[in-house]
Amino acid sequence: MLTTEQDRASKKLAEQGFCMLPDLVPRSVISEMLTQFETAFIQEEKSSWASKSRGQIYAARNLLQHIDLVREFWQQGFLKSFLRNELGHGFGLVRVLYFDKPPDRTWSLMWHKDTAIAVDSNRGASKYFSRPTVKAGVPHVVAADEILRQMLTLRIHLDEVTDENGPLKVIPGSHESSDSEGEGLVNAETILAVKGEVMAMRPLLTHGSGASIEGNKRHRRILHLEFSATEELPDGYQWHDFVSISS
Repeated sequence: MLTTEQDRASKKLAEQGFCMLPDLVPRSVISEMLTQFETAFIQEEKSSWASKSRGQIYAARNLLQHIDLVREFWQQGFLKSFLRNELGHGFGLVRVLYFDKPPDRTWSLMWHKDTAIAVDSNRGASKYFSRPTVKAGVPHVVAADEILRQMLTLRIHLDEVTDENGPLKVIPGSHESSDSEGEGLVNAETILAVKGEVMAMRPLLTHGSGASIEGNKRHRRILHLEFSATEELPDGYQWHDFVSISS
């Protein structure tokens, strides 16, 4: 059962498409994640799943195959109960991404919605899936709103996020459909966070971010986890990965 503060977060997620969760991921878990990332990046320096610029890793895909901890840490405590409350008992983790804005290699991202999902094969005909692509060796498709509404993303802040290191911006209420504009650009909100804080968001929420300001010394490392309420996909499609929760 959710506490009053947790219930408030759940209601904001339903109404605005995003919320900040009241419980933090422990610093010890964050430190272990960063250690595992660093080790994996060194070992796989020339791999296709990590993107590098001038010696700095700024993005990585397919972390379910490379970082053991991402399969485990959310399967306990508040994150587990929150995910079950939002997605039901049959949910699973389907994709994990990593983003960084290194101090000397920052970048920006235009307004968009997260509509691509990772699948086992993207060759079948379907009214629910379109625009097949391959990203870091993994088939992807753009999913219909019916699929995306059954999904939820958790963004784990591995660093403090301030106005200086390129924070995420979101448009409240834009999560209802792929065409929804929500409250509009003039009402966009900036997501600031302390280290270990977690943001929950629906994939159809319109979001983007600017570059870090000149002279910024902070990284902005994010662990991005996508969950689906169900392992079943229509028309014979299958998730590329589906990590069920332990009993």
